[in-house]
Amino acid sequence: MPAAQLFFVYGTLRRGDDNDITLLKPAPKFLGQTSIAGTMYHFGGYPGVILGYEKSGHGQIVGEVYEVSPELEKVLDAIEAQYPVAPDYYIKRSITLSLQAGGAPVQAFVYEVNPVYTLGKPIIASGDWVKDR
Repeated sequence: MPAAQLFFVYGTLRRGDDNDITLLKPAPKFLGQTSIAGTMYHFGGYPGVILGYEKSGHGQIVGEVYEVSPELEKVLDAIEAQYPVAPDYYIKRSITLSLQAGGAPVQAFVYEVNPVYTLGKPIIASGDWVKDR
């Protein structure tokens, strides 16, 4: 049986948003809030991120980390597939992050938008979708 995976969620999958991950089944385990390096773009009803420091003055994406079962991972993949305008719209990436300052690094998945689709999209400077959508 495949093991549970960690996921970093930054947009509509965050608690209280349209696709609140905590309401999905089987329920994920919340591990904490953290931030990762990247730039967040506004796509109207949802954000997209590019990992790493893409634009000067921008660089932290606020999100939540969850432990997710293989069954729920399939649900998340299906949710993210609803938004694409093209098959290469989102790229599921494995990243290294820390759940707390000085904490041990862990591997987690994140859905990154293909950079070609960010052209002309406004940047969310705070990197926090819940705060500044």
